[in-house]
Formats: sequence, structure tokens, C-alpha cells
Amino acid sequence: MTEMNDQIDRKLLEALVCPLTRGPLKYDRAKGELISEGASLAFPIRDGIPIMLVDEARKLSD
Repeated sequence: MTEMNDQIDRKLLEALVCPLTRGPLKYDRAKGELISEGASLAFPIRDGIPIMLVDEARKLSD
């Protein structure tokens, strides 16, 4: 895995789910976040590591 701030391993993305809904996540490369549309949350990726804590997630505006 190279340049993890710009990309996330596809296999890792397939394995990760939203901790609230257990639904799929979408990778937002521009913002460096994993998006849970079901929970309306954006989970940050810091130093190539997805932070899957609800307390660390950003609420998505409608």
C-alpha cells in the first residue's frame, strides 16, 4: 500500500463496515474519509488508518 493518504487498500475497504449500521462504506478520496450513507457519518483516515469510532466521525449534512 502506497500513499495511504490518497488511497486505501481495496480489500480493507471491502472488509470494513459502518460500526452503527453494519452497512457498506464509500471512500471519499478528496476528503480522506470513509462515508456511511446509512448513518450519515464520515469516518476519518489518519496516517492511512481508518478511525472507525463514532465519536471521531463527522456528521454529514443533509
